[in-house]
Amino acid sequence: MGELANCPKCNTLFIETQFRSVCDGCFKKEEKDYETVYAFLRKRENRKALLHEVVEGTGVREELILKFIRNGRIQLSNFPNLGYPCEKCGKSIREEKLCESCKKDIHKQIHQMEQVESISERNKQHTPKSTYYSNSTKNR
Repeated sequence: MGELANCPKCNTLFIETQFRSVCDGCFKKEEKDYETVYAFLRKRENRKALLHEVVEGTGVREELILKFIRNGRIQLSNFPNLGYPCEKCGKSIREEKLCESCKKDIHKQIHQMEQVESISERNKQHTPKSTYYSNSTKNR
């Protein structure tokens, strides 16, 4: 079930669910903005528009357009020049959360960490265990 929350846009109380993260009033405004963006993109001459061109042409905030893209409401397969920023470097991408170079960088770092870990494990196994004896010179 939903949770009582304040709307992040207008601070009104509402029931937050997995489907709705804003109050009814803001949701209706978002729907109107979505219709504006989608009507803009449906026009043949605007199908190859870049994100900043869509923002300029519709007056809808970039963050809201990105939200529509991330939620799957705007299908990027129909609009070849639209994308959203990589979560690590900000480069424009069309799928997943990271660009290819950031994914490669993360995999490289993981591989290096695994190598360091395996080397330290080998060193632990091959370290000779020394036993030290104490010779007591005290008289008993």
